[in-house]
Amino acid sequence: MASERIDYASSGVDIDAGNRAVDLMRTYVKDTWGKEVLADLGGFGGLFALDASGYANPVLVAGTDGVGTKLKIAFLADKHDTIGIDAVAMCVNDICVQGAKPLFFLDYIAVGKMLPEKVAQIVKGVSEGCKQGGCALIGGETAEMPGMYAEDEYDIAGFAVGIVDREKIVDGSEIKPGDQLMGLSSSGLHSNGFSLVRKIVFEVKGLTVDDYVPELGCTLAEELLKPTRIYASIIHKLLHKINVLGFAHITGGGLTENIARILPENCQAKIRKDSWEKPPVFDWLQKMGNVDPQDMYRTFNNGLGLVFAVRAEEVDNVLRLCQQEGERVFHIGEVISGHRRVEIG
Repeated sequence: MASERIDYASSGVDIDAGNRAVDLMRTYVKDTWGKEVLADLGGFGGLFALDASGYANPVLVAGTDGVGTKLKIAFLADKHDTIGIDAVAMCVNDICVQGAKPLFFLDYIAVGKMLPEKVAQIVKGVSEGCKQGGCALIGGETAEMPGMYAEDEYDIAGFAVGIVDREKIVDGSEIKPGDQLMGLSSSGLHSNGFSLVRKIVFEVKGLTVDDYVPELGCTLAEELLKPTRIYASIIHKLLHKINVLGFAHITGGGLTENIARILPENCQAKIRKDSWEKPPVFDWLQKMGNVDPQDMYRTFNNGLGLVFAVRAEEVDNVLRLCQQEGERVFHIGEVISGHRRVEIG
């Protein structure tokens, strides 16, 4: 008896579906391109012409990240057109806070089964994130990995590169006692703390993504899938007019861990806990899960996606600039002498 013929498709990998996914995402990808992008989609590597003429001593800044278990919410809600914004935001914000101008982004998407329309929706979000961040999506990888992921699941990660003059790198080294701390509002949870979120709302409270929550004014899916804010534009404007001493992107580790990352050894941040407006989701989660306030500060952004330090005489200028730009900014505290820690009270 002749043995059954086996091919790649029978093992779970569909090359034709992969090619169709590339065709569907092509428009989204090219929407992010400027004249610096030299290679068409489908080459072995993305080509980006680096113009360093405006930089006396150019330094490239790179960052990579993923979206974490927020992906689980996208799976449950079967909504995939914003998760790519989160992937871009997590990388681009990290390089912008060091003073860099984003140049280009690459994504990596691993799927259990190649569903071209779903992959195109994911890349649509990546494209939107790149446009918000002012960078080009010059390539990536979409891998079909049966046996590693369930057919309706996937993972996404990204990699961003930016440029800054060496003399203009923002690293917090000039922060000193007496400097003031400002905070820019977040759009909600962003992309951190979702393992705790899922435990509270799904395991402990037994809610579903379709449940409407009066305190939030929307369904759980609508709240939890709000995309992470991309701060590239306002960071650029602040750096153009304000002497910003250090930026902290509030990601994993929340306010207490991330603000500490930009403090010199002899400095401590003193934050006034009622000095900014929090989106309702944070108080709702704390109440639902009976979460200790300190755990909230160490897990979530609590309504502040970006915190930065300026000299005291710059505070009014910051407030004026942010008001002109339609930004919600808060004067949240100050830097005092101490041992590189964050006190919120």
